[in-house]
Amino acid sequence: MNKHYIIQFTIFVVGFIFLAKLFFLQVLDQAYKVEADNNAVRRVVRHAVRGIITDRYGKLVVSNTPVFDIYIVPKDFSLKDTAQFCKLFNISKEELIDKYTKARQYSRHKPSVFLKDIRIDHFARIRDRMDEFSGLFEEARTVREYPHKSMANALGYVKEVDKKILEQDTEGYYKPGDYIGRAGIEASYERVLRGKRGVTYNYVDVRRVVKGSYRDGAFDTLPENGKMLISSVDLELQQYGELLMQNKIGSIVAIEPSTGEILAMISAPSYDPNKLTGSGKEVSQNYAMLVNDVHRPLYNRTLMAPYPPGSILKIVQALIGLQEGVIDTVHTRIPCIQDIVKCHPHPSPLDVKGSIQHSCNPFYHRVFHRIIIQEKSKNYVEDTRIGLANWVQYLEKFGLGKPLGSDLPNEKSGLVPTIAYYDRKYKGKPWKFGNIYSLSIGQGEIGVLPIQMANLAAIMANRGYYYIPHIIKGIDKEGNIEEKFRIKHETGIKREYFEYIVSGMEQVVRAGTARRAFIPDLSICGKTGTAQNPHGDDHSVFIGFAPKYNPKIAIAVYVENAGFGGTWAAPIASLMIEKYIRRTVSRKHLEEEVIRKDFINPLRKKMLTEKSANKIAGKHAQPQQEQKIPDKQTLPLRTVALPLRSENQ
Repeated sequence: MNKHYIIQFTIFVVGFIFLAKLFFLQVLDQAYKVEADNNAVRRVVRHAVRGIITDRYGKLVVSNTPVFDIYIVPKDFSLKDTAQFCKLFNISKEELIDKYTKARQYSRHKPSVFLKDIRIDHFARIRDRMDEFSGLFEEARTVREYPHKSMANALGYVKEVDKKILEQDTEGYYKPGDYIGRAGIEASYERVLRGKRGVTYNYVDVRRVVKGSYRDGAFDTLPENGKMLISSVDLELQQYGELLMQNKIGSIVAIEPSTGEILAMISAPSYDPNKLTGSGKEVSQNYAMLVNDVHRPLYNRTLMAPYPPGSILKIVQALIGLQEGVIDTVHTRIPCIQDIVKCHPHPSPLDVKGSIQHSCNPFYHRVFHRIIIQEKSKNYVEDTRIGLANWVQYLEKFGLGKPLGSDLPNEKSGLVPTIAYYDRKYKGKPWKFGNIYSLSIGQGEIGVLPIQMANLAAIMANRGYYYIPHIIKGIDKEGNIEEKFRIKHETGIKREYFEYIVSGMEQVVRAGTARRAFIPDLSICGKTGTAQNPHGDDHSVFIGFAPKYNPKIAIAVYVENAGFGGTWAAPIASLMIEKYIRRTVSRKHLEEEVIRKDFINPLRKKMLTEKSANKIAGKHAQPQQEQKIPDKQTLPLRTVALPLRSENQ
């Protein structure tokens, strides 16, 4: 073939390829067109409106308020009057220089955030003069607003993403300057609440003033707003609980037994969630103040604080004893012999129902011994191990010693000590019943979360089963929740035993340790607890439900350093129950007494006094020695620091 033709053919093929590529780039592919237009086109992110949250009756709990962010393009930015600019934008000259320097270091050509979270009233004064400053433009978005200043720990807060979050974002959804839920509902339902951002492209002139939509919006995408969440919380009940718990440290958790829906969740002391809304210096200062607060208001005690349950655990011990056949409802009578554990005056001997009513410590020491030591082995130590393993299995079926699996983040497991736990504690040395008997009355190594205590009350109300507690009852509409919240969890104990123990719990309120909780014509069933605290005054505990039949509310109240369970926790619970069922409270004298009671300020005064005393004594002062107990049993000091006590009648 003639070389001349080969060269011509080659030139033709190469030319055709170049022409085809040019046609694709200039006609078909718009990417280079957009890139070329970057000097005249501005890409604006349209943030989605975060989903709102309501209470169970539709009352708005979390809403949004509009704010504006000012962006800067450093290469286009210039000022004629710096002082006037600083006055208009309410910043100092130093801040102006710092923000401009950071933006320039990021990129001279790309826009970056210059000022954030400008409220609408301030932006109204700025907007008419924005065209005076080249290189600046605004973007609108929303920030969270909490109209009732309530439910702070349950709701959580929204915070700007940091470097760590961006590194962990495998989807690549978040960009610098975005916001994300960091605790509570805001965190656990982040994907539902955040929505999906959109993008708009606009033509701008040399002064960066918008002149119209680029290519009639062909490349624009609309934002998809976040979905509405319907919480199960009764806002009125929640606010009432927060009022009762002011100047106190502790928790209230209320549950609807038939569904597992959380009616109220109070962690005290709390804070105004609006203090953590948006960004900027003020929010950072508020966050630092809350973090450094000695009473830890950011710490959600309802889900994270493992407390000794005290005598409320006796109802579980009684049910296990009945199921195991080591006690019965007819013949069991145990005298109140205080040779190992102490008690308060009450009739003796007692049957099982009476032991619940009067909260007898020696009764449950002996019941626990019968549960653990059933002579399934000839070796006493091995028998203790077998009995404890069986007991732990029962407690796990009551939702203790493990996370319940609620729809809130950071839920802890509490602690139910196992064989492995005691093996580690005693470093492989033999241990036996004498080392664990404090568990019989809810003391020692066991730790239970307030949400688990409320769930225990719901189990008693349902006579043997529970639904996983959850705080959201619907997304956009009621009912569409995760399937796991509809599954019934059985304890495996006969219903007839629950009916028997519930009758005893009714007597606790009518004529037992919780008489201050009694309400005429409203049958409340409950159990008090007084949990020993090696660091100060005892904690006041109460769990209960009402009415006795067809229960509407189950509740747990835990008040730190408040003493006997019947003195403060039980009355608070009864006020909450009355408020929820009757929507009003008749016992105004009790309500006023509870509201006035202050367990924080005396505690603060004591802490300051001790701090001053320690300072005077000096760093070499010897710590005060713990009181030793003349007892045959050898127990860890943390387990029994003083003779074991019970409720005051």
